[in-house]
Amino acid sequence: MDVLLLSRLQFALTTAFHYLYPPLSIGLGLLLVLNEGMWLWTKKPLYHQMARFWTKVFALTFALGVATGIVLEFEFGTNWATYSRYVGDVFGSALAAEGIFAFFLESGFLAILLFGWDKVGPKLHFFATCMVAFGAHFSAVWIIVANSWMQTPAGFHIMGEGLAARAEITDFWAMVFNPSSLDRLTHTVIGCWQAGAWLMVSVGAWYLLKKRHREFALASVKLGLAVAAGSALLSLATGHKSAEGVAHNQPAKLAAFEGQYETTAQAPLYLFGWVDEKTEQTRGVAIPGMLSYLVGGDTQTVVKGLNDPAVLPDGRPPVNFTFQLYHIMVAVGMALIGLAAWAGWALWRGKLETSRLLLGALTLSVLGPQIANQAGWWAAEVGRQPWIVYRLLKTSEALSKVVTANHVVASMVMFGIVYVLLFAVFVFLLNEKIQHGPDDSDLQPSGKLGLGFGGGKGGAK
Repeated sequence: MDVLLLSRLQFALTTAFHYLYPPLSIGLGLLLVLNEGMWLWTKKPLYHQMARFWTKVFALTFALGVATGIVLEFEFGTNWATYSRYVGDVFGSALAAEGIFAFFLESGFLAILLFGWDKVGPKLHFFATCMVAFGAHFSAVWIIVANSWMQTPAGFHIMGEGLAARAEITDFWAMVFNPSSLDRLTHTVIGCWQAGAWLMVSVGAWYLLKKRHREFALASVKLGLAVAAGSALLSLATGHKSAEGVAHNQPAKLAAFEGQYETTAQAPLYLFGWVDEKTEQTRGVAIPGMLSYLVGGDTQTVVKGLNDPAVLPDGRPPVNFTFQLYHIMVAVGMALIGLAAWAGWALWRGKLETSRLLLGALTLSVLGPQIANQAGWWAAEVGRQPWIVYRLLKTSEALSKVVTANHVVASMVMFGIVYVLLFAVFVFLLNEKIQHGPDDSDLQPSGKLGLGFGGGKGGAK
C-alpha cells in the first residue's frame, strides 16, 4: 500500500481518537468553575455535590487526553520528519508554548483540584479549579494557533534553498494571530463547551429516566442545558465568521465544502446532496443564492469555484468527502440547537420529566458534539489538501524519507489494539462513575479545611 496514504490515515485516526477527550476536558473545566462558583455564592450543598462528582469525570477525561496526545508528537518525527525539519521553528514554537504555559499550568493545579477538597480553603480550591480550566483553554489556544498557521501561514520567511530550506519566524505575533487563528479558536472552543455541556445534560437525563438522584439530575440538566444552548447559538455565529475567512483565505476549501465547481454569482447553499466528481456536478436540496449572500452579504457576490485557475492551480481536495463531512457538522449543529429549544420549552412548561422521548434524546445528545467536532476537524484538514502547509508545503513532500509501509501498518495495528483497550477502560470507568452516582457525603464539605484564601472550618459553612 502507499506509504503516504497509510501515514495520513494513521495520523488521522490517532488524532481523531485523541480528540474525543480534550473537548470534554475543556467543556467540563468551564462547568466545574460554574458549579463551584455557585456553591461558594449560594452555599447550597447540591452545588458542592455536583462539583465533586463532575471533578471525578473531568479527571478521567484529562488522563485519557494526556495519554493519547503524546503519540501525536512522536508521529511528527517518525512519519513526518521532512515537515518537522521544514517548519519546526514555527510549528514547534507553538507546541512548546502549549507545554510550558498551558499544560504545566493545568497540571500544576490539578492535584489541588482533585485532592485538595479537605486540605485547602474553599476559595483557594476554587482558584485552583479556575486555573485548571484556564490551562485547558490556554492549551487549546496554542494547538489551534499551530494548526491555523498550517491553514493560513504568516509571520515567517524561508531560509536556505533546496533540502536546506526551512521556515523561520520573523514576527511571532503575526504567526500567532495569523488570518484564521481567532476564527478557528472561537469556533473550536465553543464546540468544546458543547461537548462538556451535553455530557452533563446526558447524565442528568439518564438519571431522570431511571428515577435516580432527581435533584442532582435536574440541576445538571438545567446548568448543562444553559451552557449547551448558549454555545450552540454561538457556534452559528462563529461558524459563519469562520466560513467568511475560509472564503477569503482558502477559496478551494469553501468550494469543496459546497461542491462549487464554477465561479459564479448567486451561488447556492446546499442543505444536503451528493457530489459527482467525475461529471463535476452537485445534486441535492439547495437554497439559490444563499452561499453568495452568506459570504458577501449579497446574492450577487461572486463565489470562486474549483475550476477557477486562481483558486488552487496545483490540485484540489477530495470534494465529495469534504462536502459530506462539512454538511454532517452543520446538520448536527442545527439538530443540537433544535434539541436545546425543545428541552428548554419542556423545562419551562414543567414537562421535562414526563417526556421519555425527550429524556431519551437528551441521553443520546452526548454523541452530537463529538460527531460535529470530528466531522468539522476532518473537513478542515481534508479541505486544504493537497497542502500540509497551505501553498507552502505539499503533504506528499512532508513525509519522512525512511519510513516504509510495513512500519506504518505495524504501528497502526499496535495503536489500534492499545486504543481499543484504552477506550474500553474509559467507557468502563465512566460507566462505573455514572452508575455509582453522586455521593450523599459530598452534600457538605468535611470541615477539615486548611489555610487558603480565608479557608478553615468557617469557610465551609
